[in-house]
Amino acid sequence: MVSETRLSSAQLVLPLFVRSGRKQRRPIHAMPGVFQLSPDELLREAAAAHSAGVPAVLLFGIPDRKDARASGAYAANGIVQQAVRLLKKELPHLLVITDVCLCEYMEHGHCGIIQRGRTEGRVLNDPSLKLLAQTAASHAAAGADIVAPSDMMDGRVRAIRERLDREGFADTPIMSYAAKFASAFYGPFREAAESAPKFGDRRSYQMDGANAREALREVAMDIDEGADIVMVKPALAYLDILHRVKTEFGYPTAAYSVSAEYSMVKAAAANGWIDERAVTIESLLAMRRAGADILITYAATDVAKWLR
Repeated sequence: MVSETRLSSAQLVLPLFVRSGRKQRRPIHAMPGVFQLSPDELLREAAAAHSAGVPAVLLFGIPDRKDARASGAYAANGIVQQAVRLLKKELPHLLVITDVCLCEYMEHGHCGIIQRGRTEGRVLNDPSLKLLAQTAASHAAAGADIVAPSDMMDGRVRAIRERLDREGFADTPIMSYAAKFASAFYGPFREAAESAPKFGDRRSYQMDGANAREALREVAMDIDEGADIVMVKPALAYLDILHRVKTEFGYPTAAYSVSAEYSMVKAAAANGWIDERAVTIESLLAMRRAGADILITYAATDVAKWLR
């Protein structure tokens, strides 16, 4: 009765990875219990989560081929677009959020267009915006309820908002990865999404983990450009940022409990060192206490069952 902070299945979002094929459940070795799923298996996984009480999923696509323009990201019949149409047809009450990024679809694994030099490549911010906006619009056209740009290109929220409005999707909200840090906690995700950069890293466009005030400036910029929900990623190592974002702006705020957070709990639990259920619940409660309204976690289905 006197608990100050509540954890509810209504706050959960389950990330899912979709690829082409049928009856495909390719295990992610670094993330026990997580799979690359063909659309039919994705539907099964999403239905099970929804039945358990998870109201939303976040989709990531793995294309059959990659190129220098990320053409699979915005193809009308791309893998995410196919998955969205299937989910909205079969599970109309499930909230479908789509990750808007180019890295999974680029042959080099970066989140934007690359200009090649003699010894290195450079990510071109502004030319990448058009592709990101086109991708978001294609997701909305397929039926996505929310689009979530994760690329960290400057100005992408404005570019997406303008494109959505122009194409008749003025009511489609944007959940921006507003404070996304260049983090070692993303390691297992790179296997899951097959999105590891072929050269260099993402420190030129993702945030420096030492910078808190910069995070607030990034969030303010995304809100000014039209973001409806802002996100802090990763979650557990950045609870101070999460608290400052919620306190400063009061906006609907999401926390992404990223792949390594999930994998470390799974590994320790498999060795009998920790209680998986208790540690997972306590970690999510810390995110709620810090200010998160929305909790994106690979353990969403289990958590919803535990909360019952």
